[in-house]
Order: sequence, then structure tokens, then C-alpha cells
Amino acid sequence: MDRETEVRLIREIIGLAEQKSAFLDDSIAHSPISRYTSPERFERERAMIFRRKPVIAAQSSELEGENAFLTKDFMGLPLLLVRKSDGEVGAYLNVCRHRGARLEREATGCKRLFTCPYHAWSFSNDGALRGVPHEDQGFPDLQRAERGLRKLPVSEAYGFIWIIANPDAADIPDIEVWLSGMAPDLDWIGLADHRIAAIEEVDIKANWKVLMEGGMEAYHFRVAHKNTIGPYFPDNLLTYSTFGPHMRAVLPRISMPDLHQIPEENWQIRQDANMVYTLMANTQLLVQQDHVMWFHFEPVSEALTHMRMATLVPKSSPLTDEMQEHWDKNQKITVTALMEDFVLGEEIQAGFASRGNPSHLFGRFEGALHRLNVTVEEMIAG
Repeated sequence: MDRETEVRLIREIIGLAEQKSAFLDDSIAHSPISRYTSPERFERERAMIFRRKPVIAAQSSELEGENAFLTKDFMGLPLLLVRKSDGEVGAYLNVCRHRGARLEREATGCKRLFTCPYHAWSFSNDGALRGVPHEDQGFPDLQRAERGLRKLPVSEAYGFIWIIANPDAADIPDIEVWLSGMAPDLDWIGLADHRIAAIEEVDIKANWKVLMEGGMEAYHFRVAHKNTIGPYFPDNLLTYSTFGPHMRAVLPRISMPDLHQIPEENWQIRQDANMVYTLMANTQLLVQQDHVMWFHFEPVSEALTHMRMATLVPKSSPLTDEMQEHWDKNQKITVTALMEDFVLGEEIQAGFASRGNPSHLFGRFEGALHRLNVTVEEMIAG
């Protein structure tokens, strides 16, 4: 984020506070309940968005060091992510090319060679088939080059590992281009120089969009979070901007409207506001004063989402017991507030079956939620 943008956003918040007005879109909007409940709709989203567009699979520090690896089930695929000897990242299906057994059973580790637990076929971490027991007798005409691990298009950028979750995809777009102008903000945050200090994972019985919408408006803060973070934020004050399919929202703390009392050159947006970056289609970043919270959405079905919630901190931060205690405390505060949203999300998802509402109603100060759903509609329409 350049200085001009930083000052402009703070002025915008101060102006809204002085007018006693929320940031308003032109009109209210409706979001049909079928967007959140239809299995057929979910499969279209998975095919047209999560299997076709760049999605974040991991944070770069999860593959720290030469020959590090990470396995996970992601978007319905068994993934094997590796840090090759040249420092580049490789992404493969975690499937042996002999009979389809899961090649690597461990979640993390360090290996140059992966050996199948079924028949001991082995593959190097560049995906090449390296060893086949009894090859001469059993597979005399085996073309090893055709039996390497199935690759996924992959790119490492801005502190994350991005993939196309489809082994038939030809390539992955340039991530800077995909970010549609948001890249300077991510550079400003310095995510490439962050690591995971704390992480939790949980399954939430709600559609991924219901959960993502919860982080895109401030209308609920003084109600849903009245006993946690609500008192630290003005009531229903937020502004947002779009970057292609992505979004940046500024959520001011109660101190920001008073910044007009100090010289403009002393304004720093991270000191007086949280920022929420929504990176389509499966990441939200909550940028705070000294760290970033990473919310990683892994849709499982139309009514189930696996969530990873991680505290990202600068690598320069000392690894002392005192600092770890500090990060653990921040993680607990944020996750506690987030779980308040998740409980509501599960109640909303359960309530869909009652047909109490044919659609969600988004007020003029909930325009970011409407924009999210319009983006999804555009993507699944191709």
C-alpha cells in the first residue's frame, strides 16, 4: 500500500465518522438461499473456481528447508507439496503411479525420495519415478518417464504456495496478474517474510460463503462480539475496495476517528485499524498491528468447511518463550471471536432447511457481501 492510499483510506474513515454514516452501496441486495445449500451448485463452484483458479494451498514457511514436504487432503484431492533441492516448490497428487495407493502417509517431514507402502515403487521429490522392484520381470516395457507423479500447476508468491487443483490444467497464471492490483498491498505487509507462530484447525458445518461473509461487514460487531472485540470498534463502520475478484476492507478501531487531532504525517493505518483482505477464493487475511491472521477456507461440501486459522508473524521476531506466549495469546483472542461467528454460521446453515427466508438480505452497508456473491456468480458462469 502506498502512502497516498493509506492517507486516503484514513481520511475516508474520518469523514464517515464525522457524517455518522456507514459506507453505503447504492441499494440493498438479495442472495438466494440455494447459493448456500445446493449440492449441484457446490459442485459447479468446485469445478469452475476451486479446480480452475489459483488457490492457496499452504503458507511458505510450512515448507521450510530443502527437501521439506507437506501432505494434505485439499479440495477433494490428496496433495503432496515439496521443497526441491533447488528451492523451488513442487505440487503433486499424493498417489502412487502403480496401483494408486497413498504414496506418503506422514503429514510433514523431510525426504528426497518417497516410497509407496504397498509395493515400494519410489519417486524423487521432483516427481520422477526412481525405483520399481522386480522391474525387469514384471514391467519389461515400462516407460518410467510416463509414470512420474501427476503434477499440479504451482507458484510461490507473496508468502504463499498457490496451485491449480487440477492435474489436467496446463499452467498457473502469473499471481501478480491474478491479484488484479492487490500485489503492492501484499508486498507492503511483507508476507513473504512471515512464518506461522500458532495454528488451529476446525470443521464448521456451514457453507464457505456464509463463513467468509462473516468477516466482511461490521454491522454485527457490537452485537455478536459484545463481550469480546466489539467494544474496540465503532459501530458499523467499515469501507471496502475491490481488486478484480479480490477485496480489501478497512475496519477502524475506536481510535481512528480521532486521528484528525494529530498531524497527518504521523498517521499509520495498521496502528488504528484492522484490514481484511479477501483473496478469492479461499483466503482471508486479517492484518493487525504486529501480525497477520490467516484464515484458510477448504470447502468440503455445500454445508461443511474445514478452516485453518493461523497467526503469521515476521520471521525477524525472536523465537523466545515470551514472544511465543504473546503470539499464543493473540491467537486465542482472535479465534475466540471468530468462533462466535462460526457458531452463528452453523445456526444460519441449519436454519436454511426451515425455508424461513428465500434469500439473504444485504443492507447498503453490507455491499461487500453482495460483491462476493456477484464474483462467485461470474466465475461459475465461466
